[in-house]
Amino acid sequence: MTSTSSSAQLGGMGLYHTLPCPDGWTTRRLRFLTRINKAQPIPLAPEDEVSFVPMAAVGENGGLQLDQVKALDEVGDGYTYFADGDVVTAKITPCFENGKGAFAEGLNNGIAFGTTELHIIRPGEEIDGRFLFYLSISELFRKLGEGAMYGAGGQKRVPELFIKDFQALLPPLGEQQKIATFLDRKTAEIDTLIDKKRRLLDRLAEKRTALITRAVTKGLNPDTPMKDSGIEWLGEIPAHWETGLPIKYLVKMSGGMTPSTSNPLYWDGDIPWVSPKDMKRPELIDAQDHVTELALSETGLSLVETGSVLIVVRGMILAHSFPVAINRVPVVLNQDMKALKVGPRLSPEYFALLLRAIADVMLSLVESSAHGTKALRTDRWKELLIALPPVDEQDTIVELVEKMVADLDSLEDATSNTIDKLEEYRSALITNAVTGQIKVS
Repeated sequence: MTSTSSSAQLGGMGLYHTLPCPDGWTTRRLRFLTRINKAQPIPLAPEDEVSFVPMAAVGENGGLQLDQVKALDEVGDGYTYFADGDVVTAKITPCFENGKGAFAEGLNNGIAFGTTELHIIRPGEEIDGRFLFYLSISELFRKLGEGAMYGAGGQKRVPELFIKDFQALLPPLGEQQKIATFLDRKTAEIDTLIDKKRRLLDRLAEKRTALITRAVTKGLNPDTPMKDSGIEWLGEIPAHWETGLPIKYLVKMSGGMTPSTSNPLYWDGDIPWVSPKDMKRPELIDAQDHVTELALSETGLSLVETGSVLIVVRGMILAHSFPVAINRVPVVLNQDMKALKVGPRLSPEYFALLLRAIADVMLSLVESSAHGTKALRTDRWKELLIALPPVDEQDTIVELVEKMVADLDSLEDATSNTIDKLEEYRSALITNAVTGQIKVS
């Protein structure tokens, strides 16, 4: 496979990217190679079981979790049908940008129903399904699709027309299958390395949590006199700490909302609009989305003061994590977030540490809605009892904990950087392979 001086324009919706076209390859719009979001007859009886695939079950860069099944007549309306051999790709932000998509195989009875936020691409006779999948998660496809999104804020979506008009560099079918087999092997090797690094991150996180939990529940002096806290999950605490204090008496809670996404005057302003996707760091100085002063004045949004403790109260992330952060700049929130403004008896930094330490307790208060969405019962959470050291001791605990976890942070940063580089290599390898920029023997 060699490159020539000829070139092909790849793109859609007015977006173009020029790459050399290898010998023997052609350029074809996907509308002529696939069927996109087309209804299909379902060859099953109403009582037959099918796979049920919410967005959380769609992997980033491949894979579907197929542990949920439902009888066909229990699925109901409002879900997207797909079958073995189809390629699925998320249409909504940030799932699309994060590479959520998969080649469907191993479905229960060969059929699945998933979230309506999926595009379904059924390959025709001239394009291999696995090759199409790798094309759909390539950096080229994702970057161009991101530029074609419409909508505002957290409601941006990739239009179907982008996929139809995307011009793919297409080798002969046999070569497509070789490329797909090559990428199956190479990406599996890379993913194995990434998994090892992520397991190391998990162990570092467990060690950090143990250090923090010990400090915020038992104090720093192992010789201090202890007493029973009277709180089942807490056990003994230093004798001079206050006990039996419900959180509702220590903090003031406020929420947020999503301004109308149909009003462009509300979006792309200077005010960070924090949603769960931003809650990846202990301190926030910005957000992925922003709103305008007009949105602040005309909607139910309220500015959250600097130094508030932010938590996620709704979303699938609560199935496994309880994100906590402190905002270092004024922000507004979406409806899945809460801001906690602490009173004079509580340090925000200490409170954030405490919430991270008792994440398991917080997650025990999470419930699922009929559609599977996770939500924290704030009415129960506000009644949660905590123990409180004096404010000066809170500050000392925060300072010493930061020193104790500094080495862990450095190792975690280095490991995360390695993961980032492996993911970048994986992405570049896929893009180069499906566009013929590297030779696959």
